Amino acid sequence: MKKQITLVEVVDDRDRPLSKMDIREVHRQSLLHRSVIVLIYDAGGKIYLQKRSAAKKLYAGRWDISAGGHVYAGESREDAALRELDHELGIRQTTLRMIEEIAASAETGNEFISIYILEKVNSIPKTNPEEVESGYFYSKSELKWLISEYRELLTPALVFLHDQGILFKFR
Repeated sequence: MKKQITLVEVVDDRDRPLSKMDIREVHRQSLLHRSVIVLIYDAGGKIYLQKRSAAKKLYAGRWDISAGGHVYAGESREDAALRELDHELGIRQTTLRMIEEIAASAETGNEFISIYILEKVNSIPKTNPEEVESGYFYSKSELKWLISEYRELLTPALVFLHDQGILFKFR
């Protein structure tokens, strides 16, 4: 079975498009590209974390940010965020608020990251089992405890955003 090609834009150090390439090749060469993260909060200010599916190639079974993924070639960042919300968590037609942009670096996997939030979600999202095993809303103190006691069970992206003080910065 042939793997599907997913084109993303390779960008320069100022986030300007240079070319289009398959994401696997972009990662293999450690080229700069774009991604999005969506942070979901309930009415009480708790953040939704997803537990990645055991079938995932990277970080299988680890706790991760609410939703996220790459920006496809020709796609806006907001459209990518909405696509990932729908694909991973079954959340459609919603309004997102961009809260932060992070420059590409080794810590971000050479990705320029646009971070969006979705607030006041009243129920656990319906997860896509190919992507997400389960999910849970965590308070700031619960997440701090997870980071300190079970860091190895979390994705690097989640730990990075926590360490940067971003996860509850806009709450």
